[in-house]
Amino acid sequence: MTLFVTKGDAPLTDAQLEKRAQRNIAKVWPDQAREKSIRLADGAFDAFMSTFSTNHDVNITNNTFNWQLQEYRKATARLAQYVVADGRAEVWEDQPTGEYDEEGNEVMESVLVQTAIEPVEATVTRLVYSDDMDAEPVEETIENPLITTDVAERTAAQATVDATPQAVKDAE
Repeated sequence: MTLFVTKGDAPLTDAQLEKRAQRNIAKVWPDQAREKSIRLADGAFDAFMSTFSTNHDVNITNNTFNWQLQEYRKATARLAQYVVADGRAEVWEDQPTGEYDEEGNEVMESVLVQTAIEPVEATVTRLVYSDDMDAEPVEETIENPLITTDVAERTAAQATVDATPQAVKDAE
């Protein structure tokens, strides 16, 4: 069987995919058998390679799907994280304690399930030094680098999600 990559597998690098393909060919058609078939021009190895080539195209397609799925999962996980500039609210949830009151109702307890995270400052001040050794440094206010990084990562993640084929999204 020359199909060895199925949708949902961990993706392979191009080198890993090629190495597995070559191992599959060698397993079914050892060097001696290949050389004999080519020398005799019996067409057996050519027929095998034709079928193998078709199946290998499926392997490549499935592997591409697997890469896209992996990248889609990473991107959606990144987008699910809180926005640094906004912070994150505290979340409490009522959960059963395992005890019951005198009427047979479950006793619930409010439990903190997500701690609050304060938003970061929108801007930071930094010192900028001139090439002139005698000049005093000047303060400059810039966007907080944590926000800049967060926005860039979110933009990249959203671009990945937007570029992901619907078939890959549906597999999630």
